[in-house]
Amino acid sequence: MTGKRILVIGYGNPGRADDGLGPALAERLEALRIPGVTVETDYQLSIEHAALAAEHDIVIFADADANAGAPFYIRPVSPIPAGRFTSHSVAPGEVLHIARSCFNASPEGYLLGMRAVDLGRFGEGMSEGAREGLGAAMEFLPRFLAGNADDRVAAGPEPPAAGPRPGMRKC
Repeated sequence: MTGKRILVIGYGNPGRADDGLGPALAERLEALRIPGVTVETDYQLSIEHAALAAEHDIVIFADADANAGAPFYIRPVSPIPAGRFTSHSVAPGEVLHIARSCFNASPEGYLLGMRAVDLGRFGEGMSEGAREGLGAAMEFLPRFLAGNADDRVAAGPEPPAAGPRPGMRKC
């Protein structure tokens, strides 16, 4: 992936236990200062992320996943039209679709899901399973970004098109 403009968006809520995996990964990745890699963090994906995605060749969406069997996975994400219109809480495929539709850009997309065990608790701090997934993802991701990782992309569960993420409860 050398020479490509790469965006990593780590999203989730650090105040909801393991839901903070995406921002934790973004913080650790940012500290590495990898040339050509832009790192963003947010509580959730929104339509505004499409404009940022359109400025890059590759976008990696990093999030907690209560259904991840392995400590982490990475799999391709394809653009998908939104099932309903909302200005926030959009899925990675919807961000890519908006980037294509509104900005005539077609970045490659990947979802990096990390095992989340504790999503029901309010409070900071992650479970042991989440820390394991974060560590494994951080070992893998710099190699992947440099094009030196195993070229097999592990399949992960399909996320919902929009709405609450797996393991999140509505309040």
